[in-house]
Amino acid sequence: MHDANQLIFIGALLFVAAVLLSAWAYRVGAPLLLVFLVLGMLAGEDGPGGIRFDDYRATYIVGNLALAVVLFDGGLRTRYSSFALGFRPALSVATLGVAVTAGITGLIAAWALGLSLLQGLLVGAIVGSTDAAAVFSVLRNQGIALNRRVATVLEIESGSNDPMAIFLTVALIALLASGAPVSWQVGAFFVQQMGLGLLAGYAGGRVLVWTINRIRLAEGLFPLLALAGGLTIFGTTALADGSGFLAIYVAGIVLGNRKVHAAQDILNVHDGLAWLAQILMFLVLGLLARRHPARRRDLACAN
Repeated sequence: MHDANQLIFIGALLFVAAVLLSAWAYRVGAPLLLVFLVLGMLAGEDGPGGIRFDDYRATYIVGNLALAVVLFDGGLRTRYSSFALGFRPALSVATLGVAVTAGITGLIAAWALGLSLLQGLLVGAIVGSTDAAAVFSVLRNQGIALNRRVATVLEIESGSNDPMAIFLTVALIALLASGAPVSWQVGAFFVQQMGLGLLAGYAGGRVLVWTINRIRLAEGLFPLLALAGGLTIFGTTALADGSGFLAIYVAGIVLGNRKVHAAQDILNVHDGLAWLAQILMFLVLGLLARRHPARRRDLACAN
């Protein structure tokens, strides 16, 4: 019981600090997500907080869930007209652009870190795609005025670049593991990720709209139904080997552009949920980051 109360207290303290620091970040123009990340690092094992956290599986789950919530909120606020305006260039950047970025980053990584070319390209593939949470935060919350077409392309690209990044990562891992040429099945997997993400997102979004408009609930439950429906679409698509992130983003676009009951409540609640998700994601990543990973391995061996 004491441990649970301590966990609640520390978690609440970190969230309060993150929210209060956001006001300072606005005044000085600091990137909010970087502020949350640094706060997590300060609270972590190498910072004054001294919190020991090394659960990579929990971090992966929290990161996926938080990113899905952020993408769903972003989709809810994207108009069809904007989507049509930026879809083609965004698709090019999300595929060819990610490949080119991964290639350039991979070459630099291979040279700077003394890796083989394939190992360097794998590093490039892993970090080559833009982070949707960061893009949506900068464009929607930092007050940056961009050309409408440019802003739309950035948002759509950040929500749809995962299939290409996964395709490159899987292909390079296969090459490194076996040394054999990449099978055509890897390319088919990329098409499957993109295709299922688009189809499941659109179909799931339409079902979600129909459900919200047909069911009777307390007003406060409609935003929760929308979120649960979006996460169901995300999970179902991912289990079918499609891009869950693309699916939940498209579902948000479909829901946000239809007349639905309690639409304003859904938008208001998801704005807060998106902030909560971003704070949680980057606090956890900050807690996980450490300057001396070797020291922890030595301690584990000594025990």
